[in-house]
Amino acid sequence: MKPVVFSTLGCRLNAYESEAMKELAAAAGLDGAVVVNTCAVTGEAVRKAKQEIRRLARENPGAAMIVTGCAAQTEPETFAAMPEVTRVIGNHDKMQAETWNGLRAALAVPDLIGATEKVQVNDILGVRETAGHLIDGFGRVRAYVQVQNGCDHRCTFCIIPYGRGNSRSVPAGVVVEQIRRLVDKGFREVVLTGVDLTSWGADLPARPRLGDLVLRILRLVPDLERLRISSIDSIEVDEALLQAIATEPRLMPHLHLSLQAGDNMILKRMKRRHTREDAIAFCETARRLRPGIVLGADLIAGFPTETEAMFAQSLALVRDCGLTFLHVFPFSPRRGTPAARMPQLTGPVIRDRAARLRAAGAAARDRHLEAWRGRQAAVLMETPRLGRCEDFTEVAFDYDLPEGTIQTAGITGWRDGQLIGRPA
Repeated sequence: MKPVVFSTLGCRLNAYESEAMKELAAAAGLDGAVVVNTCAVTGEAVRKAKQEIRRLARENPGAAMIVTGCAAQTEPETFAAMPEVTRVIGNHDKMQAETWNGLRAALAVPDLIGATEKVQVNDILGVRETAGHLIDGFGRVRAYVQVQNGCDHRCTFCIIPYGRGNSRSVPAGVVVEQIRRLVDKGFREVVLTGVDLTSWGADLPARPRLGDLVLRILRLVPDLERLRISSIDSIEVDEALLQAIATEPRLMPHLHLSLQAGDNMILKRMKRRHTREDAIAFCETARRLRPGIVLGADLIAGFPTETEAMFAQSLALVRDCGLTFLHVFPFSPRRGTPAARMPQLTGPVIRDRAARLRAAGAAARDRHLEAWRGRQAAVLMETPRLGRCEDFTEVAFDYDLPEGTIQTAGITGWRDGQLIGRPA
């Protein structure tokens, strides 16, 4: 049997789901197909998906090409029209064993695959459950656990709810059991991931909050050494999560925030639920509760109607919130979203503002790296010469160390965005 080739684009949740699909494809006995798990967050992401499909088709002549993920869910007709594509599968169907069993049966009979429906995409907004896909983790030392999927909010720039559906939570007991299993397999660190992570629990009995889940994991899995949470919406952070930030050393001191802009009018036009003042206040609270915590953020450059003065507010947010790691997105209109119908800025203006935001982010990162000089860090080794300290900063070594160990390192300086470590 030929192995199935997987290519994953986009977020960590996609990467997690690709691992689950690999197990489903293997269990179904799928033979020699190519699977592309797409992203739809920007128009550029869709373009890259099509480019990746064409590349893989050239490299794997004759192989069935299966396209899934958010872009497949939101615009299946785009991919169904590509001659390289054999089947388009939606985000819900891709996680079902029967989908992969059906694919194996269809691919085994060449005439059958051409006679069946090319598109298998259901209404994702009608999905009400998120199964806990119990995988063994991916990566060698850090595992990602999906605890939530979908989003109930409708930001005017975002197509993702139409790719992922409404918010659904994995029950806490399922999450705890999976993390126990991962720890038993030797994982030192677990990352909780989801589309709108801070909405976890709203659809469960008693409506628990993300902080309740974090505290429960740390209480019931005492052998877990490091717990992280991925991108969160700061306006939804609950008191239990603030308590965990303040009191739980095994919850790592790094948060990535979905801020998107620093001007209140642009935030309103984005249909965000926080103001600039809310964002700054949360960052101040997080630092007060956990001195030394590192904060990153998603920011969009060149949103429709954004003036230079409005952009200056986003630029200043890097300083005012004390942000260290930025993900900067040049605005890209997504068909079907309200923002696509708003007055657009020109490409050169958008690119210029994105470059200025990235420059501000690089300067903030370099200041952060310089502040580490002369200090000691606990570094989880991901490869023989690269690891991450508790605040998620990369640490490079000039000699080999055992993967999966936590090393105490002295920081001698930094280069190319990474700290330089040596034995403490």
